[in-house]
Parts: sequence; structure tokens; C-alpha cells
Amino acid sequence: MSQLQDILFERKGGLAVGTLNRPKALNALTLEMCVTYDRQLAAWAADERVRAVLVKGAGERAFCAGGDVLAIWRAGKAGEPLTADFFRAEYRMNRRIKVFPKPHVALLDGVTMGGGVGISLHGSHRVATERTLIAMPETGIGLFPDVGATHFLSRLPGGLGLYLGLSGARMKAADAVFAGFATDYVPSDRLDRLEAALASSSDATATLQEFVADPGPAPLAEHRAAIERCFVQDSMEAILGALADESGEWAAKTLNTLNKRCAPASLKVSFEAIRRAADLDFDTAMVTEFRLSQAFLADRDFYEGVRALLIDKDNAPAWNPANLAAVTPERVEAHFGQPADGDLTFD
Repeated sequence: MSQLQDILFERKGGLAVGTLNRPKALNALTLEMCVTYDRQLAAWAADERVRAVLVKGAGERAFCAGGDVLAIWRAGKAGEPLTADFFRAEYRMNRRIKVFPKPHVALLDGVTMGGGVGISLHGSHRVATERTLIAMPETGIGLFPDVGATHFLSRLPGGLGLYLGLSGARMKAADAVFAGFATDYVPSDRLDRLEAALASSSDATATLQEFVADPGPAPLAEHRAAIERCFVQDSMEAILGALADESGEWAAKTLNTLNKRCAPASLKVSFEAIRRAADLDFDTAMVTEFRLSQAFLADRDFYEGVRALLIDKDNAPAWNPANLAAVTPERVEAHFGQPADGDLTFD
């Protein structure tokens, strides 16, 4: 077994295993973890002994709760380069997973948010359990759904991607499978046996099917028609208007979330980013996301959102602008400009 303290690597037969090893931090990703996993994937891709890769989280609470936003928050406050270095490394790792030539199996056993979605979504197999809780909650901290999510969300039908990306709605296993964030459902008490079976398997897909179970009905399916009515709209304001006109608890809850918990600038930029990504290939979408990340980190909403949610925990962010009407088209467009330090590039 080789290791960086926060991420461990080992090989079991033909299976290479990566373990995110920050359980007290819900396995949140650091810059070093992203760089190390990216390099290890490149080595495993070239290693003929490795037939498949499995990535999991240490502990029972989380697969990966996202990137280490507190470290990024502190770096941004201090004017340190982590605000660019982290996103470059994370997005390159996401892309490495996207193009990885072998089965990449992620065990989404527990909290899986933000960067945790990025380290799983682009691989071939994403396994949910009864403990899975998935979301892209970035608009609630003054950011946008990134790690390749704009590309993925833009391809979901009937406004589903905009709903999930804008509201940060949380999904358990059945909804995760329904929406495509997970490919399979396996009860958590079968995961050790699944890992052992994959170590001696020459066909990861067939082996995985021996362990899958029915996650049950997806609550999201009950709201599909309402989601389409409300989120297939041509502006953020139109979405809010459609939700206000829609009857039922789901619409009222979603409207309250968008109005009370999400940064107005994040909503408008995220809406535009997801819509534009529908016409972009993956690499171009990732370059666009890097531009967006740097624009958001140069603004104050991210720092205010993290303060309110994670530092002071008062859950009362003072967004600027404070309402959608003040988020002008010019301000939205400025987020898509090339950073002064250059675009994201891939090797």
C-alpha cells in the first residue's frame, strides 16, 4: 500500500483501490489529494495488471462531501494562489476520470456533494447505498455547480438538470439512480464482498450486477411533470414565476429555497452556465467552469456564503446583489471571461 496521509492506494489482484482518508472532514478534497489521485489514475491506466479502479471514502458518514472550501476561503481572503491551483487540479482530475480507459467504480456510501460528485460522476460506475445523500449545493454558498456538472446537468431531460443545479436539492439512492448520478444501488452491507469480487473479476460490470438491488421508488419521479413546467423556462425570473403559479408543497419548498437560501448572482450565472453547456463538449465545458470559478472567487458572495454557512453558522448571508433584478446581463457575462492568469489546460 502506498499513501499520502489523506488518500491511500493499494492493489488487490486486478483491482486498484483509492481511499479518501479524511473521515473527520467528511473526506473533503484537498489540492494534494486531487493532484495525487490524478497522477495515480494515469499510472493505473498504463498498468496492465490493473483491470479496474475502485474509489471509496473512509468512515461511514461520507464518500466525499466536496472540496475543502474552508481552505479555499482562507486562501482567497489571504490572496494566496490556492484559489486557482485547487480548481485547476480538481478539474484536471475530473477530466482524467472522464477519459479513463478502464472501469472506474465509485462507492457513494454516505454524503456525496460537490467535489464528491466530480470524483464519481464521470466514471463508468457510481454505486449508491441506503446511506447515500447526493447534492450540488453550490448556489447556497455563492458558487455554481461545477466539477463537470454543468455538462452533465445540461443533458438531463425536462428541466431536471436546472432544478438540481439551481436548488441544490438532496437526493437519496433512488433519486440518484433516477437522475443518473448513480448507475447502481448496492446495500452497504454488500460493499466489502463487492470489492473482494471485483479484485478477482475480469468483467467489472457483470460482477457488479451480482450485487445490485432495487432502491425503491424515486420521489423525484413524482415531480417530473412539475419540474418540467417550472424549469423549462427561458430565464431565472420565469422559473420563479412558474414555481409561484404551481400548486403543492414541492413548488412552495423549491421557491423558498431559491429565494431565501441561494445567492441571486449564483442563480443567474448557474442558469446561464448549464444552458450554454448543452452545446459544449466536455473539455470546453471544463474550461468554461474554470473561468466561472475564478470569477466567483474574485467576488464577495462566496466568502459571505461560507461565512454564513460554515464559519459563523448564522445562515444569514448578505448577498450582493441582494436580488435577481440587480444581477445585470453584463454582470453575468463577465463571469465567462478568460482569467488574467490564463485558461485551464489539459496534458
